[in-house]
Amino acid sequence: MARSMQPEATVQHIPILELRKLDKRFTGTHALKSIDLSFREGEVHAIIGENGAGKSTLIKLLTGAYIRSSGTILWRGKEVSLDTPHDAIALGINAVHQEVVLCPHLTVAANMFLGEEDTRLGLLSDRAMVRRAQDILDEIGFRLPAGASLSALTIGQQQLVATARAAVRGTRFLIFDEPTAYLTRSEADQLFHLIRRLHAQGVTIIYISHRLEEIFQLAARVSVLRDGQLVSTRVVSETNERELIRDMVARSIEEVHYKEAITPGEILLDVKGLSGPGFSDISLSVRRGEIVGLYGLIGAGRSEFAQCLFGRTRKTAGEISISGRRVEIRREADAIKNRIVLLPESRRDQGLCLNLGVGLNLNLSIFKRLSPGGIVRPDLERAAADKQMHDLRIVAASRAADAMTLSGGNQQKIVIVKWLSHGADLFIFDEPTVGVDVGTKVQIYKILAELLKKGAGVILISSYLPEVYDLSDTLHVFRRGHLAASHRRDEHADHETILAEAIGP
Repeated sequence: MARSMQPEATVQHIPILELRKLDKRFTGTHALKSIDLSFREGEVHAIIGENGAGKSTLIKLLTGAYIRSSGTILWRGKEVSLDTPHDAIALGINAVHQEVVLCPHLTVAANMFLGEEDTRLGLLSDRAMVRRAQDILDEIGFRLPAGASLSALTIGQQQLVATARAAVRGTRFLIFDEPTAYLTRSEADQLFHLIRRLHAQGVTIIYISHRLEEIFQLAARVSVLRDGQLVSTRVVSETNERELIRDMVARSIEEVHYKEAITPGEILLDVKGLSGPGFSDISLSVRRGEIVGLYGLIGAGRSEFAQCLFGRTRKTAGEISISGRRVEIRREADAIKNRIVLLPESRRDQGLCLNLGVGLNLNLSIFKRLSPGGIVRPDLERAAADKQMHDLRIVAASRAADAMTLSGGNQQKIVIVKWLSHGADLFIFDEPTVGVDVGTKVQIYKILAELLKKGAGVILISSYLPEVYDLSDTLHVFRRGHLAASHRRDEHADHETILAEAIGP
């Protein structure tokens, strides 16, 4: 595979950071097992692996959020502790996490200078910070308003703010964890431009992503983790996707691109002229046994359409029919009553109760079933949670462990499986594979196939064109709140055509 983004600076073969026999244990879990790995100064080094492979644990060790159980960390040849985040920041080690950890009630500028604010006579110099932040954003090529509240920005734009914050803090070693998961194509281009710029300045970049094409665009070397162990470190120009997938999951690429041929049945959902906040005049149908894909740029109206179908927003015009019967959906309870469920784009904000246990999250949609006579039966609750954890291979210390302690892929499984237990007919999946690994993607695709075989219908929303293109029986392209085009699987429209339809004139 050709690399479209070549390094602008010569990589020096000098380790800036070395890990020797690095080991991390938790109660009942051996998360990292004797890792030997070095990072060269000024290189872009990718780290890949399935959820639960140890990537998040490694990030937290390098940024001082976790203390290692054993092993040695060397910085420029000298042993360092990295026992606290302050230790890491003092060396110039920073991370941009997949889930934004900033302050939504503050401005972009205030977030960028959090802890390093401009003050005069003990008072914040808000205007000066906004001017300085805007100069920085403009200079690095991020098209963002420094004076805007962070909460007014999209998730992708907030990710860019977190990146800008890390880039201006004297960073010499910058870790990106799934940085493009929520970015539009334009925002990803802005991020890649910054990475090239930092690379040219000699900053060492650790790049973690499940999107292998990005690894081939950006990285010089790639290391693969599996089950807490280092499986391989390869030169990117000397490897390919097949080798990397085999290293990650011991599975062929053909198994990853999983799609079953299922004959669609009767029309389950029929929408005519539906309009609402963010979209207008949408007409489409979903048959039993069919995946209907919705593709478009972020803000094109796909998620807004899904929110309306699920009753989170009110329609302003149009009709919704389920199995030939016209229905009114004014709230989420109406959608659930009509056996429509939504698996939201942001699992952390909309799909999980992070401070509750895994078992409680899994059973949220079926507690009535587990409560004969209005009293929860603990034995039924435990049995239901254990079965779901076993069937979906959800990795957690126990059913009582808080959902926030799980990896992104395991959190996504919880969001999915709680609705599988409910027994719906129409499943709306909004970005179901964002931030999950190859193995979990295969599991999710197989779940879709099982739903279709049982007579359910699926609406799949994805910003990742290869995914929605490969899985959809019918693909609708959204642009600026309208349907720009529709394609059946047998029409063989190519990626370039669909992308052009989404971008528009």
